[in-house]
Amino acid sequence: MASEVISNPNEVAEIYKELSKFPSLAKACIGPEVISQYGGKHRNIYTEWSQRDLERAERVKFCRQYILFHDEDSIVYTGPSGNCIELQGELLSKESPSGLLKAVLREHTNKKGEEKQFLEIWNKNSKEKSVNLTALDKHGKVYEDDNFGCLVWSHSETHILYVAEKKRPKVESFFQPKPQLSVNEEEEDNIKPEKQDKPVKGDEFVFWEDWGETLMKKTTPVLCVLDIESNNISVLEGIPEYISPGQAFWAPNDTGIIFVGWDHEPQRLGLAYCTNRKSGLYYVDLTGGNCVQLASQTNAVWSPRLSPDKCRIIYLESDVGGPHQQCSRLCMYDWYTKVTSTVVDIVTRPNESGFTGIYSSALAQSCWAMDSQRVIIDTCQRSRKDLLVINITTGSLTSLTSGSNSVAGSWTLLAIHQDLMVVTCSSPNCPPSLKVGFLPAPGKEQGIIWVALDEAEPLPTIEWNILNFTPPHEQQNPKFPALDFEGILLKPGEREEGASHPLIVWPHGGPHSVFIAEWLLYPVALCRLGFVVLLVNYRGSAGFGQDCIYSLPGNVGSQDVKDVQFSAEQVLKERFTDTSKVFVIGGSHGGFLASHLVAEYPEFYKAGVIRNPVTNIASMLGTTDIPDWCMVEAGFEYVAGQLPTPALLETMLNRSPIIRASQVRSPMLIMLGEKDKRVPPTQGLEFYRALKSRGVSVRLLWYPDNNHSLSKVDAEADGFMNVALWFVKHL
Repeated sequence: MASEVISNPNEVAEIYKELSKFPSLAKACIGPEVISQYGGKHRNIYTEWSQRDLERAERVKFCRQYILFHDEDSIVYTGPSGNCIELQGELLSKESPSGLLKAVLREHTNKKGEEKQFLEIWNKNSKEKSVNLTALDKHGKVYEDDNFGCLVWSHSETHILYVAEKKRPKVESFFQPKPQLSVNEEEEDNIKPEKQDKPVKGDEFVFWEDWGETLMKKTTPVLCVLDIESNNISVLEGIPEYISPGQAFWAPNDTGIIFVGWDHEPQRLGLAYCTNRKSGLYYVDLTGGNCVQLASQTNAVWSPRLSPDKCRIIYLESDVGGPHQQCSRLCMYDWYTKVTSTVVDIVTRPNESGFTGIYSSALAQSCWAMDSQRVIIDTCQRSRKDLLVINITTGSLTSLTSGSNSVAGSWTLLAIHQDLMVVTCSSPNCPPSLKVGFLPAPGKEQGIIWVALDEAEPLPTIEWNILNFTPPHEQQNPKFPALDFEGILLKPGEREEGASHPLIVWPHGGPHSVFIAEWLLYPVALCRLGFVVLLVNYRGSAGFGQDCIYSLPGNVGSQDVKDVQFSAEQVLKERFTDTSKVFVIGGSHGGFLASHLVAEYPEFYKAGVIRNPVTNIASMLGTTDIPDWCMVEAGFEYVAGQLPTPALLETMLNRSPIIRASQVRSPMLIMLGEKDKRVPPTQGLEFYRALKSRGVSVRLLWYPDNNHSLSKVDAEADGFMNVALWFVKHL
């Protein structure tokens, strides 16, 4: 007996409206400890959230504060302190080490439509000063992204460090008329020619290579320091011209700046979602301008974090080249002995305890325990994200969450201060919750007690579980045998006895990313409509060991396609799915897989949706910000400047779904972002034209001002409605 799927567009829209209102946590800050006159201790916890506003078609940020009463190591009482307040124009903010001051980077558009950036200093009661960075004209726009951006107080709280675009020389046309000067202006011009910023003629249209997807117009970052008392801004010198600095912070005693420097010669490869770019840990002295490399001559490093005792720096490190996301090492640099060591190494296969390695795009800004001997990280472990405590001396790991009885599937550390942790957790049927807990003493970490500050309730109408799949013998990888993979299954919780539901199969993009058991808007909303949704972590996904990741390059379009199809067929053996109503959806590499699946199994899938899909690796090679991806995933080593050969292009083409477009019978919906630099929209257009010319039912949606993620609020909402109604139409 088939189960009813909600098909009325108004009802579909209402479900999306309801579920899109759940906010996500973006940041938390723990205030200083306050001791009352009666001896009790309390702290304020400041949090920032992000929420979709469909009416305004934008994401709004708001803050909420909580008060927490505690004794030495246990929480006595928690509660919200006041109501939510929307944040307007804030790009970055950071509390000073004492917690008494706060720096805010704010962007404001004036009546003329000109964007200006201000750096503000706030105390507890008022704004102390506002520095117009745009008017000072020492640099271009300040970087607010997660790859380069930072806003950091000096330990003395007298200076603020940030990253901005290097000031470019003024340019003008060869045919720009020379302005007529008065006698006084001519005299002034002759007296002080060095103060005149003479424009460069003919450089108006010189190409500036940026750092790719999500980092457009970010080309040459520089480190900048604001002296709070004098309002003077210094752009730091001495940094080698062949590196781009970012993720910076103050060295002990404020003697200089420690930062990550990415090599950008001979070219800038897309940096977003790519932790394999050659980079090192550097130190630049503020007095002499001398710059030295502290760690890594040949690897990729990111997320350096200074210990509370200011003696050690931990950071993540992976090999350069190869898959964009890999298992990484946790490394440590001792500031005083200058010795670099590996705390946790790369894991090729999960060990006896089940630890699969570290897979993290960033460490939390504050991740050290107060003893400066332990570090807390969040990382995916197979299809969940756990919190782990790592002892930097012994390298021992303890999970704070894997044994939890909570319904949460995945956890993220937001902040830790004096061993008080603020975390967020969610699951496929439960929106994000906010929790706090004190880190227990070494050896007792598993006894942690979590207390909810803001707890969301699970949706009773959705059930979920994690499924394990073992590929059949003939599909084993001979070089990397005995690998399994997983899927996360969401299904409607309230169904009649014997009722079956249509199935949506959804492989992730990357391909070396992973679906984790967390709150995901589209899958949850589709499940609410009456679909069973299978999120597939095929071999090659992060979180299962380095061997799993390296099993896929050279096998894309084959191993991953077979894994997804095998998992779909296994799920169909369960009685709650309708074997005659199976759909597929995927974005990026997931779109590559969905395109392959509808071509190779034309009778299996009723319809498909592909979002910014890779459809032709050969034609993508010369148009993407990540040409190395095309080479590596096709099974080759990437060398900058290497020219493609007919044999190489043939291999890429043979692994691409475009070559099988004539086999597609399923109706296809294609969704493209106009400003996608990662997988240019020409990829989807090429597939669209191939299908349309062959009489396949195909619909194309084109989203202006959207990049690879199609995440602008209006595009995201419109995309969901079209996806849902496309599947409903083809039931």
